[in-house]
Amino acid sequence: MASSSPVEAPEPDWRARLRHYAQLTRADRPIGWLLLLWPTWWGLWLAAKGLPPVWPLLVFTLGVWLTRAAGCVINDYADRWLDGSVARTQQRPLVTGAVSGREALVLFALLMLLAFALVLTQNRLTIYMSVVGVVLAASYPYLKRHTYLPQVYLGMAFGWGIPMGFAALTGSVPKLAWVLYVANIFWATAYDTWYAMVDRDDDIRMGAKSTAILFGDMDLAAQAVLYSGMLAALVLVGRDAGMGLYFWLGLGLACVLVVYQFGLARGREREACFRAFLHNNWVGMVIFAGIAADFALRTKAAAA
Repeated sequence: MASSSPVEAPEPDWRARLRHYAQLTRADRPIGWLLLLWPTWWGLWLAAKGLPPVWPLLVFTLGVWLTRAAGCVINDYADRWLDGSVARTQQRPLVTGAVSGREALVLFALLMLLAFALVLTQNRLTIYMSVVGVVLAASYPYLKRHTYLPQVYLGMAFGWGIPMGFAALTGSVPKLAWVLYVANIFWATAYDTWYAMVDRDDDIRMGAKSTAILFGDMDLAAQAVLYSGMLAALVLVGRDAGMGLYFWLGLGLACVLVVYQFGLARGREREACFRAFLHNNWVGMVIFAGIAADFALRTKAAAA
């Protein structure tokens, strides 16, 4: 007698829809959220000179997730013309038709409204600055059609939580915040250039633009300049904030990690460049750990 294997029940429509939305917002890929979270936390800890108050910390942490998710949605909406021709992005929900363009726009609006609702609990300066953040997040995806510098603009968008954090906690945006913001622009431009190097051949074929294409054969040298700019700006931050041993240890470890990235990507293979991009999570984390540990040590010393 022939054995029969059980027939799997079809996936419910609502579950498939949620899975497609999770793919669209990159809920299954936390790297983008972390790369946005670390500089935001750098700013919050420096603004508060230690552990920030619970509510602003929660607002900015949730806001990072919401704005990153919204940014992924609008990025895929803007890149529909390109993603179907790039091997890495051919299965994205907007390319396959699993999610419609109208659905994507509605989801983007809902995510940004939720993020704005959180910001409304902060002071007026923070609310005003959040409008700039919305413009940066919504306009970034369209730059790759018109400029070779979308990675720089990404740094501006991903780092906007830094001056907003200072505004929320101190009511102003001092020079220190802007120097930290510049450090993040250098950093984000560098790590997103690794990412752009993965798709460089496809982007050239389709007419998209990026720093990876702009730098060409000088890409590794340009990356060295960008990371040097980031680290130099962080040195200025550490000096002006009077940071101590743990901050400098964290920054030194970040230098070692950056050198390791160049070792990974020196041959410019796609997979190696992608690994170098992912590795920046550790760079952001050790810099944050140095900042947090330094202020914790100060607090402990003051209480002794």
